[in-house]
Amino acid sequence: MQPHLILGRIAGIEIGLHYSWLIIAVLLTLSLGGHFAEVNPNWSAAVVWAASIVTGVLFFASIVLHEMAHALVARSRGLPVRAITLFALGGVASIEKDAADAKTEFWMGIAGPLASVGIGLMCAGLAYASGWGLNLTPDSPPMAVLVWLGYINVMLAAFNMIPGFPLDGGRVLRAVIWWATGQADRATKIAARIGQGVAITFMVFGLWQFLGGSGFGGLWMALIGWFLLDAAGSAYAQVDLIAGLRGLRVGDIVSEECVTLDPRMTLQTFADDYVLRTGQRCFVVREGGRIAGLITPADLRHVERERWPVTPVRDVMRPVSSLRTVTPETSVADALHQMGRDDVNQLPVMSDGEMRGMLSRGRILQVLQAKSELSM
Repeated sequence: MQPHLILGRIAGIEIGLHYSWLIIAVLLTLSLGGHFAEVNPNWSAAVVWAASIVTGVLFFASIVLHEMAHALVARSRGLPVRAITLFALGGVASIEKDAADAKTEFWMGIAGPLASVGIGLMCAGLAYASGWGLNLTPDSPPMAVLVWLGYINVMLAAFNMIPGFPLDGGRVLRAVIWWATGQADRATKIAARIGQGVAITFMVFGLWQFLGGSGFGGLWMALIGWFLLDAAGSAYAQVDLIAGLRGLRVGDIVSEECVTLDPRMTLQTFADDYVLRTGQRCFVVREGGRIAGLITPADLRHVERERWPVTPVRDVMRPVSSLRTVTPETSVADALHQMGRDDVNQLPVMSDGEMRGMLSRGRILQVLQAKSELSM
């Protein structure tokens, strides 16, 4: 998931927000405001909303710590972690490679819930040390904040340990099945199917509650179920996708040759004589006998049409030094993963400083379709 707002870095890991998080932040603050006002009717409106905002901020900080636990375990096992993104349904750590063994998958999966339990117990312990008892309503704002954070983090851990992929409990289940069978793909499929069953249960129960008058809580549970159903289905499909690409190298399927352009050519000539007439999407700019950069039809959108006749392609091309590339020896599965990670649809294929062509998502899909037809 691509973040829309970057907050900073923790231990070299980028922390970002998805726009959907802002909606949930508002809803959570309003919900907390109602909760604190009901439990402590003697509080002023200013105290209620201040406690609600502080609690909301600390709760999302605890989600970051939950995801950091996943990320730090992954990093300790040699898996690079690019970012943590907060979104509507929580957070996600962008771990750039899959676990290489069941043990790594197990500890990566369970690290987040353990962190949440630790945070919850710490908050409850601080509240207890401040005078709170299990049968006593917290009367001071700091105590109320700590009690709520204690409960919600333990509940977050319990929810995440539901054995349905891609929840943390589903990943732990996948690790156990993987260890028992020795087959990662089979373990993923079983965990994903269980995850789909859990998701459907959430959706049905949530809609039943909503229609029964429970209001937003039931609708929220149905929404979580829908998200889990989609994610579990994607995980199942990805197993088949990667299986279809296994053993293929980029050099085996790259086919799109790139037309060479003069760096002094204007964008107008490029559009009229090359883009519109050839329909190609890959164009290499050569200067001094070597590749200087790459330009695609999409790059034309960054320049006003009135400036096309006077703007050379040199000014718009992407320098070769800034390009994300692959080599002919790169596995197609890794190349596809890189496209998803960098949010691009094609990658230049480079070898010995020369471009051998472009690998696109469309080309990968063509290969998969051909393999599917042959298997049928």
